[in-house]
Amino acid sequence: MFRHRWLHLLHSLGLEFWLPLPFLGVFFWFGGNLMAKEALSRSYTTVNQLPADTQLEVKLSLTVVLIQATINKSEAVTFVAVKTTDSTLKKLEYEFPFTDISQVESAIARELNMSIEQTRKLVRYQIQD
Repeated sequence: MFRHRWLHLLHSLGLEFWLPLPFLGVFFWFGGNLMAKEALSRSYTTVNQLPADTQLEVKLSLTVVLIQATINKSEAVTFVAVKTTDSTLKKLEYEFPFTDISQVESAIARELNMSIEQTRKLVRYQIQD
């Protein structure tokens, strides 16, 4: 009879719903901590790794119209401007750390993926002292 009154009192106050909630909260808290600890302690290894010390090499196929090389003898550098017919890339600029014409021509040919003969036909030099 005492138990019947107790259950009736719990039912009238609505505690039969609210009383198990703290136990469920503690259960989910401990369960969540265990799952998080397991997930965070797992070692993750990546199969595909990106190389960080390499540089991308871009190959361009351009129609070169003019190559203007300005050789600055006092600073020992050569500034090269390449004009193209491409609609998106109209001008390329290079700077080389030498002033010898044969070195400049071979460097331009290497950068533009052209032959030295083609480069010689298109290049115009300006020498500054």
